[in-house]
Amino acid sequence: MVQIHLFGQNMKISNSEFQIMSVLWTEAPQTVGQIIGRVQKDSKWHPNTIKTMLIRLVQKGAVTREKDGKRYFYKPMLTRGNYVSAESDDFLDFLFSGRMGPLVAHFAERKKLSKQDIDEIEKILNLIKTEND
Repeated sequence: MVQIHLFGQNMKISNSEFQIMSVLWTEAPQTVGQIIGRVQKDSKWHPNTIKTMLIRLVQKGAVTREKDGKRYFYKPMLTRGNYVSAESDDFLDFLFSGRMGPLVAHFAERKKLSKQDIDEIEKILNLIKTEND
């Protein structure tokens, strides 16, 4: 579970809640029925479980809802980019003391880097070097 800072508040998003956020990041706003339909394509969760998680996300401030007639429409307040950044920082801090070098070395030693990965990393590093000069 990663802790996110949104509007000056700390927020934690569980792996299950992430699935609902992913649906909303794909398309928003959506009704609860639309969200349930999309989440159930990849899970066997009961509709009440999905509704409960959606309510939690609203209470946390990660999702907002607006009433239109008799229906509520939900949309994310937390962007996917902000979530990915926070999750990445958390992962790097927790496992590698915030250092990128050991992370890359770990994957390189375990042969998880393809030639394409190495080329992309070299390109990024060269760009950073050029910008810092």
